[in-house]
Amino acid sequence: MSTPAAGLTRRLVLDRPPMLAPVFGLHRRGTGDPTHRVLGGLHLRTTRTPCGTALLKVVASGGEVSARAWGDGAEWVLDHLPRLLGEEDDLDGFVPRHGIVAEAHRRYGHFRVGRSDAVFEALAPACIEQVVTGKEAFRAFRLLVREFGEPAPGPTQDPGSAAYGMFVAPTPEAWARVPSWRFLAAGVEQRRSRTLVRTAQRAVALERTLLGTNEAADLALRSFPGVGPWTSAEVRQRAHGDADAWSIGDYHVGKNITWALTGEVLDDDAATELLEPYRGHRYRVQVLLMMVAGGRPRRAPRMTLPTHTPYATRGRS
Repeated sequence: MSTPAAGLTRRLVLDRPPMLAPVFGLHRRGTGDPTHRVLGGLHLRTTRTPCGTALLKVVASGGEVSARAWGDGAEWVLDHLPRLLGEEDDLDGFVPRHGIVAEAHRRYGHFRVGRSDAVFEALAPACIEQVVTGKEAFRAFRLLVREFGEPAPGPTQDPGSAAYGMFVAPTPEAWARVPSWRFLAAGVEQRRSRTLVRTAQRAVALERTLLGTNEAADLALRSFPGVGPWTSAEVRQRAHGDADAWSIGDYHVGKNITWALTGEVLDDDAATELLEPYRGHRYRVQVLLMMVAGGRPRRAPRMTLPTHTPYATRGRS
């Protein structure tokens, strides 16, 4: 199926003003991400659906959402738009137990955890982001998507369009065929690229985790060598809409959570203990705290980028 040049449209009226920035920002890998773009209140997203590739454009005013989509997957993304915006997120059992969480919920109670229903789409960049700085990972993802992905459908070839130059990420098959030296040239060493390729070869099975519980999805994801608690959580936050999948193992998140809740910068064990009363909603608390408290004060120098990869050395030995 092909969509008209003007695309397909859908209008949603929700009982709350959707928070598009955190919904789409969760999937965006840095400001140069060729698969996502934001211009004011306009959000653009490319994705690969079971029906084909799609470009999605979304704007919201109050509780009214206007969307347009192009490509063979246009109908699919519009049908799944309510899920992406968090309409299936359930706040049952969520009770703020700290003053700052209560304040965040009072101000941002309309926040919902969305789900993309695209497991490998979330897993590929998560593999690239393991144990490196965001800047390094975003650069690598951008380079690899532009080289091995494909131009997105719709007006992405029109220089006057807000979507000009956008790409769809590679298929699992394309990721699996990326030569190791191309990963290295983008700054992704073998440990991370091996995990990405191994999971790409089982992408069909990974998509089936959407049919079960979040706990079963976690076990299935972590059955792959190289996929630990952090990577699993990053995937479930995005693909499964798991409101409990807090970013355990992240360099910053546990410290930020403990600082927001206690005024002290503590480790993941302390963060896990503090979040235990919120089980079922621990990722929700993570996001709400970030909205009101931001990150902890930084006193140490920022982490430096590596200098040993082919990308960093520009091929020099």
